[in-house]
Amino acid sequence: MEYCHSNNQGYQFDEYRIGRLKKAFGSYSAEVPIEDLRRWFGEQEWEPGTYGRYRSTLSLTYRLAIENGKAITNPARLLKRKREDNGRVRFLNQFSPARTEVDYLKPRADEESRLRAVIQAVCPSHMPEFDIALHTGMRPSEQYGLTWDRVDLVRKLVTIPKSKNGITRHIPLNSVSLAAFQELFGRSGGEGRVFVNIHGEALKGYKHWFEPSVSRAGVTNFTWYCLRHTFASRLIMAGVDLRTVAELMGHKTIQMTVRYAHLAPAHKLAAVERLAGGWQLQEATDTRTDTSVAAESAFGVH
Repeated sequence: MEYCHSNNQGYQFDEYRIGRLKKAFGSYSAEVPIEDLRRWFGEQEWEPGTYGRYRSTLSLTYRLAIENGKAITNPARLLKRKREDNGRVRFLNQFSPARTEVDYLKPRADEESRLRAVIQAVCPSHMPEFDIALHTGMRPSEQYGLTWDRVDLVRKLVTIPKSKNGITRHIPLNSVSLAAFQELFGRSGGEGRVFVNIHGEALKGYKHWFEPSVSRAGVTNFTWYCLRHTFASRLIMAGVDLRTVAELMGHKTIQMTVRYAHLAPAHKLAAVERLAGGWQLQEATDTRTDTSVAAESAFGVH
């Protein structure tokens, strides 16, 4: 855990994963049989990304154990990798929420308003976390590892000193995210961790309140990371260029941002319409000009 605290901004998520791994394999000797690892990993109903993060955490644990002479081999390396579908983009209001018999949810016709209604009714103290995720696009580890010395409420700016790609990133705050940060400021007085509960205790994550809220709201196939997808998708649909979206998202290459490009059909339509209009006209003009020149030459007209 000391290594995670020193080297991983999202160490609180590592703590959670290590806790689950310890509960499953804590009674074993240093090296767990690969058959048992495969069986336990196979029993978990995880998305490929979650599977990969647990596999990476386990592999790191063994690597550190080897370096400290407490293990000889790393059985986690024998676990097969699962390919993530990085082309999948799920964002709020992409679909209609499921039918509900809950009276206060019936008037809510879209996913976001339904989810907001549930959060407000069941766990209103977590609304700032939801708004900040939706309006900054921060990764979970960036958000829940954030400290107040990285938040400038005057300049309306959040600084991520070491993002996933290893580069410092600056995130501007719009009016919604700024209001959410100001509410959180009142809980801690602007010292230490940003995301704390109403008692000032640091929050370790979102699963305990967000996943039940999503289920209760009738929003299907939606995870916390989809809020980040929503942030990028809405920027693209608002006409923001890919390069700017890539910078705001902290993408290492613009290829990672291209997955959202299909959400800007108006720009693609404008591009192909140039062929339907100007290109044909230019072609016709050029052809007529060439024909005229040839005719004038043939008849000796100068």
